[in-house]
Amino acid sequence: MKRIISILFIMFFGFANSLIAENDRSIKRISVGEKSSKITIIAYESLTCGHCADFHKNVYPDLKKDFIDKGLVRIEFRHFPLDIAAFNASKIGQCNNDGNADILNILFSGQKKWAKGTSPEEAKIYLKKFLKDEGVNVSFEKCLNDKAIEDFVLNDRIEGVKKFKVNATPTIIINDKKFDKALNYKNLKKYLEKLI
Repeated sequence: MKRIISILFIMFFGFANSLIAENDRSIKRISVGEKSSKITIIAYESLTCGHCADFHKNVYPDLKKDFIDKGLVRIEFRHFPLDIAAFNASKIGQCNNDGNADILNILFSGQKKWAKGTSPEEAKIYLKKFLKDEGVNVSFEKCLNDKAIEDFVLNDRIEGVKKFKVNATPTIIINDKKFDKALNYKNLKKYLEKLI
């Protein structure tokens, strides 16, 4: 009897894990670049993090021009929200489920306009107004209340801690190894050139 229960238990968890994996596959990862690129960068970011916004403004454009657009590098943006405002913004960034980084880039470029407020409700109001002002077309409340997207965002954060010991943002992982140098384009370029 114990053996039958053990087998059923294993089967149930195998089935549950496959459902979870299937659910994750239905939500597209935000990424830029060719899947066949030799180098994959994973960027763990919080949308309210000033250093992450700085990465998008001062590092990412050159990285895209010199490496991503040439098919050498692919970058995946993973969610690591540090507060409720970032958590809500991550859900918005993921909501159109097109794998496109456009909304993410808009949120980072206008971070100072929406990442404020003294309460979660006030932060939501600023975020909603910013999106409207920028002409971003998403179903705001539906996106914030989408359980699958919420789980996807939280699982990014959990995996970042477990797999890569992420404890700050931005954290850059290159081909499954944490990039430990100061995050500027000069250091990143030098590191990537050695891998090509």
